Amino acid sequence: MFFAPLFLSHGGPDVLINGSPAPAVWRAHADSLPRPRAILMMSAHYLALQPLLGSSPRWGTVHDFGGFPRELYKLQYPAAGDDSVLAEAMALLAAAGISARHDGAEGLDHGAWVPLLAMYPQADIPVITISTLPRQDARAHYQLGLALAQLAEQGVLIIGSGSMTHNLYELSRAGGPEQPWAKAFADWMAQRLLDNDIEALLDWEVRVPFAKQNHPSDEHLLPLFFALGAGNGKVGRSLHRGIELGALAMDAWAFDGAAA
Repeated sequence: MFFAPLFLSHGGPDVLINGSPAPAVWRAHADSLPRPRAILMMSAHYLALQPLLGSSPRWGTVHDFGGFPRELYKLQYPAAGDDSVLAEAMALLAAAGISARHDGAEGLDHGAWVPLLAMYPQADIPVITISTLPRQDARAHYQLGLALAQLAEQGVLIIGSGSMTHNLYELSRAGGPEQPWAKAFADWMAQRLLDNDIEALLDWEVRVPFAKQNHPSDEHLLPLFFALGAGNGKVGRSLHRGIELGALAMDAWAFDGAAA
């Protein structure tokens, strides 16, 4: 059974309690799906110099943030891993000539557990993690997703968790005006995803307006290209679009459409 790979803009950990519409969108999408065999998660907060894949008998919940409401630090997501899915992913990467290794880390960062808690609150679906590679570019992440695309045909829900825009220095208080440079960036990306213009997307740093202003560093956008690759040519379908805190685009996409 095919599970369309997803890109989710996960926001801050308080997205679960601050009234953002995004978690309800994630949950509704999860509710529309059959039960996945497992979830393969790339989080923008799990960084490494080479592809690392993780599985744990019982994942810990890493509260890798500060200054948020106390209730967020009590949240747990004790999902298990799945060593057989991890082995399948390792084999697919090796077949594609991509060197990867197993990571013994036992905790999920908030880029992973926040959307998963909204989507599958029972934490009863196995979770496998794969690292984001901050020293590699969009094309490398696209190829990484492409190498693992077969898993999406075998009951694994592949998720890239990051942010369509991510300049934390430019955020405003709730209710602040939407920044035109953030909207221009998100609109450009949305149109290319709808057009399935992969080459333009992979060349985003020189083509998209306000690239550096929206992503002073690119680790939060790289999971998008991983999900795009895992879609293996399928066209993006918008699940949610919207800008919060003036400059934080909370866009969510599923890669399940047919090319025109």
